[in-house]
Amino acid sequence: MKGKFRIFSLLFLLTLMARQAFGAQHVVGGSQGWDESVDLNSWASGQTFKVGDQLVFKYSSGLHSVVELGSETAYKNCDLGTALDTKNTGNDVVKLNKVGTRYFACGTLGHCDQGMKMKITTVAGNAPSTPASASTSAAPAVRSFANFLLQIALSMAFLLYYLF
Repeated sequence: MKGKFRIFSLLFLLTLMARQAFGAQHVVGGSQGWDESVDLNSWASGQTFKVGDQLVFKYSSGLHSVVELGSETAYKNCDLGTALDTKNTGNDVVKLNKVGTRYFACGTLGHCDQGMKMKITTVAGNAPSTPASASTSAAPAVRSFANFLLQIALSMAFLLYYLF
């Protein structure tokens, strides 16, 4: 019985640690999603994106799409002809796999020119991710701190159990 509890405890602790290691998911535009009514660059400026995080673009398929542009010039000019990638499912995920600036725009005619575009900067290292929350902007920080405390408490319990 004691051996099974130890194995369960170890697996539980490893699961919590793995969850911390994976990046955050940022729903682009927050609760409104990828939409013309959202000031997307303002939204993006309130986020910290780090390598391993994901952008989730939620929108009405057929009404919008997501185009990744390859340069700031293409971004500023809404030059969709130089797209690196295009997505159009309405629930698209883009993994942030390297440090740097990336540019996104809506591929629907006229939407980019009307401001439906954003640029994000991905950072490396220990910078905390700040995924958007549907409720309040303080929620991610509270959740992150609560997860941190839970991880410390479980780690302490785990260590005490094995030491004594």
